[in-house]
Amino acid sequence: MSVQTPYLSIVVTTRNDRHGGDMLGRTRAFVNGLLYHTRRCRMACELIIVEWNPPAASPPLREVLPAPQPGDFLTIRYIIVPEALHRRRWMSEQIPLFQMSAKNVGIRRACGEFVLCTNVDILFSDACFDRIARRDFRSDTFYRANRLDIPDDVLKLTSVSEQLQYAAQHPLKRLGKNRHLKHVRGIPDYLYRFKRLTKLLDIPWGWYDRLQQGKMYDLLQLDTMACGDFTLMHKNAWLQIDGYAELDMYSIHVDTLALYAAHLAGMKQEIFEWYECVYHIHHSDGWETLQDDLSTLRFLIKKPGLDWWLVVRATLQMKKEGITRYDINPPDWGLANEQLEEITLSPSEA
Repeated sequence: MSVQTPYLSIVVTTRNDRHGGDMLGRTRAFVNGLLYHTRRCRMACELIIVEWNPPAASPPLREVLPAPQPGDFLTIRYIIVPEALHRRRWMSEQIPLFQMSAKNVGIRRACGEFVLCTNVDILFSDACFDRIARRDFRSDTFYRANRLDIPDDVLKLTSVSEQLQYAAQHPLKRLGKNRHLKHVRGIPDYLYRFKRLTKLLDIPWGWYDRLQQGKMYDLLQLDTMACGDFTLMHKNAWLQIDGYAELDMYSIHVDTLALYAAHLAGMKQEIFEWYECVYHIHHSDGWETLQDDLSTLRFLIKKPGLDWWLVVRATLQMKKEGITRYDINPPDWGLANEQLEEITLSPSEA
């Protein structure tokens, strides 16, 4: 597989500002991690960084982030969405970066057979990227990986191998379902490795969930927890569901809506093994730092977002009525008709 025709496109969005603390430091660690993994696995990939509404006072990301070197396997494409396009959105003052709309820009322009949407505060474990490098994904399936939160002290380490070792030794919290324990919650990590035991534990809890959840059962089996940090599916599958819903609001639960859309389209879910995880570098801003209902209310007054129960109820209504598409986005979603500035850095040109 050549660099020009990658098996996988990895899509993220960011801008050179101080969102959540050291955004640039987290993004640098993310890019270095991908350079490391693609080199280690000898796997040609493209990384699409959608630079949405870049701050005029900051240098472009391509000038401050690591670049591929001769012999590397990662091509980096920077796609710039200028301020003028951002200003078309009615919440442009309150939200400087529309995360899911930006990812759609990358999805529409991805060259890979499969597309992974993730975030720039993520480090891939060796096991996770080894799973990716097997290149055995199916077009009728979407893939999820657990997320382990880790302290931002990891950024003090310089080598990727040291960062990954630190991440494995300093987990703060695990988010996501275990493929062998889809119903049992609150199980310590060390029990995950006992597959036969966990499968036996899961059977009675599965029947309990069916009785308790009723019509919601199928939706609640989808691994929506932190799904914005790792959702992988075929490029045609992303096109089939029109990518992420492009809403003039905060991105909370829009990633869940994409999984529900894939489910409505008949796609299956596969969750990676518990150890095939990604690490999320903790930062001081964002949804998960909200501590109580009052702080959440104040946050949503400034940046309105989707209500999770509304998303669930609307999807249940669609299932009842046989509707398989949300039809939220316009045909040119992902700014498909816009000629956007793009800079490509490839190993062959390094």
